[in-house]
Amino acid sequence: MNLIAIVYGFAFIMVGVAHFREPDKFVEIVPAILPFPLFLVYLSGGMEIAGGIAIIYPETRVLAGRLLALFLIGVYPANLYMWTHDVGFNGSTFSTQAHILRLIAQLLLIVIALFLSGDLDFTENSG
Repeated sequence: MNLIAIVYGFAFIMVGVAHFREPDKFVEIVPAILPFPLFLVYLSGGMEIAGGIAIIYPETRVLAGRLLALFLIGVYPANLYMWTHDVGFNGSTFSTQAHILRLIAQLLLIVIALFLSGDLDFTENSG
């Protein structure tokens, strides 16, 4: 489980860093109804970095996994906004199939976060 947590955490750290290195491409996908899109990009980037670091360490993994699952649910409206408003990301718009794959990937990331937190234990006996 440690290797999964390291790979998972590192991916979050890298995406979080990208929020600070290239914020404009993330600002574009913030739903128009939300205020202060640049602030929200920096906030979500910081949360991804913190969550990525915290999921790596066993001492903080339970809380980090739960918070990352909530975070992933919380940021999905940006993906949905991209889909429903045909907003491009990094110069490209996605097909319906690509948006469906992104939704599946988001759900998979939530499942992994909950697995790493220990909330989803697939080895537990039900009897």
